[in-house]
Amino acid sequence: MTPRRKGSGSVYQVKDGRWRGTIEAGWTSKGTRRRITVSAKTEREALRKLRDKERDIARIGLPAEGAGRTLTVKAWAEQWLSIRVTQVRQDGYTADRSAITTWIIPTIGHIRLERLSATHVRQVIDKVSAKRAASTAVRTHSVLRQCLKAALAEGHTIPPSVFAVPPPKLGESPREDIPLPHARLILATALKRDDASRWFAAFLQGLRPAEARGLTWDALDLDELTMDVSWQLKALRYNTPRDRSSGFRIPADHEVRHLVDAWHLVRPKTAAGKRIIPLVDPMPELLTSWKASSPASPYGLVWPGLGGRPKKDPEDQADWKSLIEMAGVAREDRAYDLYEARHTTGTLLSSLNVPEPVIIRIMGHSSMISTKAYIHASLDESRVALEQVSTKLLEIA
Repeated sequence: MTPRRKGSGSVYQVKDGRWRGTIEAGWTSKGTRRRITVSAKTEREALRKLRDKERDIARIGLPAEGAGRTLTVKAWAEQWLSIRVTQVRQDGYTADRSAITTWIIPTIGHIRLERLSATHVRQVIDKVSAKRAASTAVRTHSVLRQCLKAALAEGHTIPPSVFAVPPPKLGESPREDIPLPHARLILATALKRDDASRWFAAFLQGLRPAEARGLTWDALDLDELTMDVSWQLKALRYNTPRDRSSGFRIPADHEVRHLVDAWHLVRPKTAAGKRIIPLVDPMPELLTSWKASSPASPYGLVWPGLGGRPKKDPEDQADWKSLIEMAGVAREDRAYDLYEARHTTGTLLSSLNVPEPVIIRIMGHSSMISTKAYIHASLDESRVALEQVSTKLLEIA
């Protein structure tokens, strides 16, 4: 056995010929001595590993009990996902799982956590960038960082260099606002349909598709002329996909309302997503007309799907596609995206010099510069702003 200074551990050779180094690390939860160990083919390599481990302990402290050096990225990522499912919304968990199983594990899953390097992180980014949009690469890089930070918090050794790799640059979104002449044609065409209120809400209220599909009649006040946008329609996953009696994957701090099957009304991700929006002409009249002729929905949905059930996104998108085809408008290279109606609302509000707090209130955005002490936009200010948008959209082209 090689002598070392008192309290710094020891290096010795075991029966199979390898060299092992140990550091005394107090006591385990079971009351037995706890030792941190390293292993190598030669004494010199074992001594080097032991010095590296001592430096790690001095820098970040002792690893958590049970946090082994041999844990691979794949093994840890699978553990992390089992924790993650209880912490985030379903959409967030699904995106995290996709990044882990599609890109991270296939690329670096076999690498041990303590052997990760900046090169490995770049390998993941390069693999995604070669096959997917920049937004997917950015998302995957973010998931990898979160996963490894969680491993570090659990006491696993993660080299600092992996956190120094900058995220890939995010390209411009292909979504744009719809040019005003085309927006007017779409709305003029919508007036020929029973569901005109759905499309006017997209342009005048700036509703996200999931917000529109989750809107209920009790959220509308046709006397005070307001719309309470506090829920979105989502289909949640069952705890056990093949067993519908197993309940749903709902993080403890998330508020949901069950409708039918997997369909739920879910609160927005941020408090800014919950908002009261004024109804401006011609929304009150369109909604009153639609209420008299719309399909009955046992769930009180304003724009339900077939049989009054929650409307699926493909159904909503198909109705939008039908509308813009009737209007005969499109971009040179593609059809207009439904979400671009919301972009149009934001662009018009900005072009009309509406103050930023009012735009934030109407659109349900959060802002880095917004705090609780930030100027509070009144409902009256929002109404004036949307009346200007309505005037712009309904002018004769």
